[in-house]
Amino acid sequence: MTALPASGREWHLVARPHGWPKAEDVALREVPVTEPGEGRILVRNKHFSVDPYMRGRMNDVKSYTPPFKLDHPMDGGAVGEVVASNADGFAVGDHVLHGLGWREYAQVSARYAVKVDASLAPLSAYLGVLGMPGLTAYAGLFEVASFKEGDAVFVSGAAGAVGSQVGQLARIKGASRVIGSAGSDDKVKLLVEEYGFDAAFNYKSGGSVKEQLKEAAPDGIDVYFDNVGGEHLEAAISSFNLHGRATICGMISLYNSTEAAPAPRNLAQVIGKRLRLQGMLVGDHQALQPQFVKDVAGWLASGELKYRETSVEGIDNGFDAFLGLLRGENTGKMIVTLN
Repeated sequence: MTALPASGREWHLVARPHGWPKAEDVALREVPVTEPGEGRILVRNKHFSVDPYMRGRMNDVKSYTPPFKLDHPMDGGAVGEVVASNADGFAVGDHVLHGLGWREYAQVSARYAVKVDASLAPLSAYLGVLGMPGLTAYAGLFEVASFKEGDAVFVSGAAGAVGSQVGQLARIKGASRVIGSAGSDDKVKLLVEEYGFDAAFNYKSGGSVKEQLKEAAPDGIDVYFDNVGGEHLEAAISSFNLHGRATICGMISLYNSTEAAPAPRNLAQVIGKRLRLQGMLVGDHQALQPQFVKDVAGWLASGELKYRETSVEGIDNGFDAFLGLLRGENTGKMIVTLN
C-alpha cells in the first residue's frame, strides 16, 4: 500500500443560492485524508459528474432527494481508483463507481461502490453513456414513454448527455422521425450529422419553439422527452398526435428562476388528445440496469450509438463546470477530470 496523502480538496456548499449560483455560495476546502474504516474503501477520484439536478439540491426544500448540507461536501456520481481498502472484495487498484463526487478523495462504504472495467470503456463513460444519464434515457424512452416502432420522437436539450442518447435509441429502435432542439447551430449540426436525428433546430434563434417544432415535425409527434420544460413543453403539447406520451425528466429552463413559472397555456389539449405526461426519476428503474448495460454496450460496440463528453480539467474548475452545464456550454456529458 502506498502512503496516503495528508489531505485532499472538496467542494462545500456554504450558502443557499438565490437564482443563479455564485462563487460565494461554495468553497473549495482542504480536509484530512484518513485510512478507511471497517467495510470501507478510500478512492482517489479520477472523474466526477456535474448534473442539472444538483441545482435543486442546493435549495433547502423537501424533494425526492435530500438537499446538500451547508458546510459539507456536495456529492454526486464519481469514478476512481481504490488506494486503500478495509472491505472484502475490493483491492487497491480496483476501479469503482460511487456517489461521493465533488472531491479528490472519497471514503466510501463498500455497499455503495460498484466495480467497473476500464478495459470495456473509458472510466468517464460510466458517468454518462453507461451510467445514470444513459439509464435515464433508456428507461425514460422505453418504459416511461412506452416508445414503439414508428413513433415520431421529439427531444429537448438533445445535445446533452441524456437527450443525445434518447434520440439515438429512438432511431435504433425504428422511430419514424427523430427531432431535437439544442442551443447552438454547432449542436444542431452535431445532432443531424453525427447522431442521425432527422431534424433539429436552435431554440435560441429562428423563431418560437412552437413554430420550429411544427416545421420539423409536420405530421406531429407521438413521444416527447422533456429536459427543458417551459416553452418546449407547451410546443410539444401543441404538436402531439392523439395518445401522445411525454417523459418529464428535467426542466432546466426553470432551475434558476426566482419566481414561479406559468404552466403551459395549452394544457386543455391534454384532454382532447388524451395525452399522458409522466414525471420520472431514474432511481425507480434500477431493475432495467442489466438489460440497459447489455443493450447499450452492444450498440456502442457496433458503432450504432455515439457519444460525446465535455471534460473540464482540475478540481479547481469544478464549480465553473457546473455553471457551464447550467448555461448549456457542454456537448454530451459534462465531466470534471482530476489530475
